[in-house]
Amino acid sequence: MSGEAPLRPRQRRRERLPDADYPLLLGVAFLLAFGFVMVCSASMPIADRTYGDPFHFAIRDGVALFFSLSAAVGVFLVSVDFWEKKGTFLFFMGVVLLILVLVPGLSRTANGATRWIHLGPLNIQGSEFMKFVAVIYISGYLVRRQREVSSRLSGFLKPMALTVLASSLIMAQPDFGTTAILLATVLGLLFLGGVQVLHFGMLLGAVSSALAFLVILEPYRLARVSSFLNPFDDPFKSGFQLAQALIAFGRGSWTGVGLGNGIQKEFFLPEAHTDFLLAVIGEEFGLLGTLAVVAVFAFIVWRAFQIGARAHQAGWPFAAFVAHGFGLGIGLQALVNVGVNVGLLPTKGLTLPFMSYGSNSLIVACMSIGLLLRIDRDLRGMTPDVKGVRGPVWARA
Repeated sequence: MSGEAPLRPRQRRRERLPDADYPLLLGVAFLLAFGFVMVCSASMPIADRTYGDPFHFAIRDGVALFFSLSAAVGVFLVSVDFWEKKGTFLFFMGVVLLILVLVPGLSRTANGATRWIHLGPLNIQGSEFMKFVAVIYISGYLVRRQREVSSRLSGFLKPMALTVLASSLIMAQPDFGTTAILLATVLGLLFLGGVQVLHFGMLLGAVSSALAFLVILEPYRLARVSSFLNPFDDPFKSGFQLAQALIAFGRGSWTGVGLGNGIQKEFFLPEAHTDFLLAVIGEEFGLLGTLAVVAVFAFIVWRAFQIGARAHQAGWPFAAFVAHGFGLGIGLQALVNVGVNVGLLPTKGLTLPFMSYGSNSLIVACMSIGLLLRIDRDLRGMTPDVKGVRGPVWARA
């Protein structure tokens, strides 16, 4: 008879579970589930009035959620080496998608913006795909040209030239919010890649000046910038969206009016199920519900940075840059959306990651998490004696 104590049922179940970052997975699952519930709540009035079916957007969001989870699993099953090798190819594929968006007859226009390639029942948004592949491309470039990036001005001007090309195509749609997020994410990765402070400051100043010029160039963007400072000066025109969002937060108080009981989504708050979903959460779940959502986003970003730090310690720079890039991208987009909803930033057409209605945004966000989980699993499979070797080496019995 063996001297070892028999395993209890709970211990057996724990041993059968695969290695994964379950806290990160649970945080994302919470946002996906809560987001689906809130999209259903926020979209029913407009869906009933526009399509005669209150579940029109809810059904489509459920289908998008299914495809998003499938895409995340697909990315998780693909080797990280594949993404590193195909980064440049994927980036230029993203550029081709951005060009196709501008081809008459292939694209679809909504709310004055042409951002989607119309393929039957599918609408592909190239700018969302670009946010994903840009992180992969820049991460691979930083690994291949690490010395050049940290010592020469040309080292970081080359990837920035391609990023500016992609950003120009996105601005032609137009999509200022996605352009700003893409540029900020790439700049953050270049900074982590070791760009000299002087060079980085020059580049940051040039990008900031270009974005400021784009704001001044278009009257409607300038109106958004000026109106967010005091939306109630013009509450029925330029300040309408923000004024209604602030009213929603005010009605919610500490604990909210209850799920489904909000009235701002009843044709008062525009884009309630997309850009201003957080305002509906604030009205129906109050300040506590809003802070819970913000806390989960902060936790997800922190976990992404933790995975990146572990990859760096293990001598796997590509995985480290990818993890940090996705953490930056998700965190910046969530920060901008929250800032817009509460009146800290000018109004931008950016969704809340994992939660807002929008299949392309949801799919790309889940793909990012799938790759993060794959990096985490590969790191857990590293043997202790191979730290410092680029890439994962699996420990086998």
